[in-house]
Amino acid sequence: MEARNFITAREMITDGNWLLTTMNGEARYEKPPLPTWFSAVFGLIFGIKSVVAFRFPTLILITIIGVFTFLLSKKLVNNTSHSLINGLIVITSFYVIGITLEAPWDIYTHGFMLVAIYYLFQLFGSEKNNVKHILLASFFMGCSILSKGPISIYALLLPFLFAYGFSYKYKNVKSKLLPFLIVFVSAIIIGGWWFLFVRLTDPETFISIAERETSNWHSYNVKPFYYYWSFFTQSGIWTIPAFISLLYPYLKTRVSNLKAYKFSLFWTLFAVILLSVIPEKKSRYLMPVLIPLAINTGFYIEYLIRRFKDIKDKKETIPVYFNFGLIALIGIAIPVIVYLQLEGEFSNILLFIVATIVVLSISLLLIYQLKKKNIEHSFLLTVVFFVSVFMLVLPLLKPIIGTANKPISNLKQDNFKVYGFNYVSPETIWQYGDKIPPIKLEDGTFNFPKEHQFGMLVNGISPEDWEVLLSKYNVQEVDEFDLNAVPSDSKKYNGRLNNYYYILTKN
Repeated sequence: MEARNFITAREMITDGNWLLTTMNGEARYEKPPLPTWFSAVFGLIFGIKSVVAFRFPTLILITIIGVFTFLLSKKLVNNTSHSLINGLIVITSFYVIGITLEAPWDIYTHGFMLVAIYYLFQLFGSEKNNVKHILLASFFMGCSILSKGPISIYALLLPFLFAYGFSYKYKNVKSKLLPFLIVFVSAIIIGGWWFLFVRLTDPETFISIAERETSNWHSYNVKPFYYYWSFFTQSGIWTIPAFISLLYPYLKTRVSNLKAYKFSLFWTLFAVILLSVIPEKKSRYLMPVLIPLAINTGFYIEYLIRRFKDIKDKKETIPVYFNFGLIALIGIAIPVIVYLQLEGEFSNILLFIVATIVVLSISLLLIYQLKKKNIEHSFLLTVVFFVSVFMLVLPLLKPIIGTANKPISNLKQDNFKVYGFNYVSPETIWQYGDKIPPIKLEDGTFNFPKEHQFGMLVNGISPEDWEVLLSKYNVQEVDEFDLNAVPSDSKKYNGRLNNYYYILTKN
């Protein structure tokens, strides 16, 4: 997914396809262009060969999600430290961070929708209709639509509206209905103009892609209704606190603000239920649930910070010791795990030493603070632990690429135009640095190059197709390009990243 999106951004820059977006020279209208525009702008500034440049906007969106979770929480509980807890939980939740490594545009659509929800919350809660709230809610909801269509309206906004109604009740409905309709209609206009533009400019392709995307909702990656029931595990290091925060009978007498707690609980559960109704399911579709879940988990953490030293019941204390103790043990084990994973071959031994010192220090401090029953410090150390692993440990686990892995971008130095036969992975196209037109099209027909001599990348080819090629060309095998960083006998080896390179000359 990351390679597909970055190729589209690169072709915006190189080919000027800012509105009629493409991937490998072919129309790609599956996703609206706003996130790709962000990536392309950073590519223009820092260079189209920089993966970091294309990834940077997603880090900005994570920051926005953290900040507006904090701001929304302040409106809910009117407590800065409690709100900070919620903000820190959401930006250290596993799949909020993990989704940026896959680079789908979910982080954009849900991040912008969260900002819109923040202003809607104020609009609903105030006696007067503030024009600023209406305008900002409209704009950011429109940005959400322009990032991934109506996905976040269904997955984040609709559950919010249900939860607000159940928890806070809609007051002055008549006076709020028109402003909300203005917000919604304005958002449709702001977010929907691109769809209309493409529909009018390239109708046949747009309709074909739209039909294919719609059919995927009930025929692609179909999972059972209960597939998302382990949703709280997507919060990573907060899995145990997140699960306990869902236990309403336990927490209803312990939280500092029952109405706000009910709101976050309803928001979380409604989101899971609505996502479960859709037949097509993927783990990353749960990402919006982690926003209200972070707020919900924050109520439990705030309770522990406030009362843990006074709790005597082991049924309450054991899960807390287990959760933070497990994180500390993982920290102690990390240097060993990394060493065994890399079999002692480090691309940066100094980074390994620094990472070892940092995670061991944090783990020992975490054990010390847990022994003192200081949950506030234990919580903050857990946040620091997460950041340290992300910044120091994960770079170590980046596989060491051997000398056998030749850069496929070297092919651009040759005088041959390079084509692909059958499937050429997006990763290959991205690393090549330019388009690789297909010779065999999706409908089974052939689009033979006009050049007398050209290069061809192949990842699997049938005997029948070989016969067709050999009847027209003299084929010379030249090289093999394997983007895998693991041996071919490894379980992690991905066959689609391996390509054979041929030079074809017309008979």
